[in-house]
This record gives sequence, structure tokens and C-alpha cells, in this order.
Amino acid sequence: MHPDSSLWHHIVIRYIKRVVVADSAVSRYAAFGGHELSMIALRLVRLIETNADLLAQSLLEKFRTSPHTRSMAKVPEEELRERCAEIYRNLSEWLLHKTGAEIERRYRAVGERRAHQGVPLADLTWAILLTKERLWQFLEQQGFLRGPLEIYGELELLRLLDQFFDRSACYAIEGYERAQQSAVRARPETGTAGRTEHPLPA
Repeated sequence: MHPDSSLWHHIVIRYIKRVVVADSAVSRYAAFGGHELSMIALRLVRLIETNADLLAQSLLEKFRTSPHTRSMAKVPEEELRERCAEIYRNLSEWLLHKTGAEIERRYRAVGERRAHQGVPLADLTWAILLTKERLWQFLEQQGFLRGPLEIYGELELLRLLDQFFDRSACYAIEGYERAQQSAVRARPETGTAGRTEHPLPA
């Protein structure tokens, strides 16, 4: 058990829920003006989507080498690879078209599954943060982020990226907690109910 898992749990919950906004992805898209955002989105998401497999592979390598995500090895490699690629490959859908309810359903399910697989909550949260970090690194390497005057419009879209990943982390944490609570209710008192690192009953 991670010695600081309980403290980490509360810090992450408070941080993520503070930065997540309540409005849906659709309303955010409309607020920026459909035509302008659409042009910016094509420049960004097509670059990402065409390099989805490359991004997924480099992200998997990061998971294996980072001390924060070593327990992601509990997830079958092919499943994890497909999950990573799916995010990048369909980013335009998640970013511009999926509703808040759809994001909630998907990432609560991810959180529940990682709990059943025995991935600690800290590792799950780090995995989501590293997924976003790898995306930023890729854009910088491609020269997408040039300067404040040139990318003023792009920054609005990049803000949507931040919001998407923050919401994803929040819902994944909620799904993880729900699985944990269900497991606690389903088993007799053993004095170890608070340990979330062990696989939960499927």
C-alpha cells in the first residue's frame, strides 16, 4: 500500500473537482463560434489523429518508465494500448462533439475497471495527466505552439483540451470510488476495506 495514498486521494479529489467546469462540451464549442473553432480544430486534431499510434506507443513507454504509473502494468498491454490510441485517434469526437454525459459514462467505466484491476488511484490519475502531457509535448515538437500573437485562437482550443482531460480525470476518480464503495459493501468487515491497491471483486 502506498504510504501516502489516503492523502493523495483527498488532494486529487479536491483539485480535480475545483478545476472541472459544469458546462457541456457542446455548449463550450458553440461559445467560441463554430466557424473559427472548426478551422482551428482541423489543424490540431488531424495532426494528432494521424499520429495516434505513435503517440500511444510513446505513452505506453512513459507508463512503463514513470515511477508514478508502474501499476498500470496490471492492465493488459493490448487493452491499454487501444485505450491510449482511442483517445488520440478520436480526439475530435471527444473534444468537439461528445456531451458531458458521454464523457462521464466512459470515464466512470474506466475508473471502475482500473479499480477492479488493482491499479491504485494515484497511478490512474497520473496516467490521465501523462496522456495530456504527452499531447502537449507532441504539439511543441511539431512546432504547433509558436507564440502568443500567432496562436491566440489556438489557445482557446487548447483550453478545451485541458477541460476535457480534467473532466476525464474527475469522472474516472468517481468511477473508481464507486467500485471501491461497492466492494466494501459486498464483503465482510476485515479491517482492510480502505486498501484500494488490491483488485476488487469483478
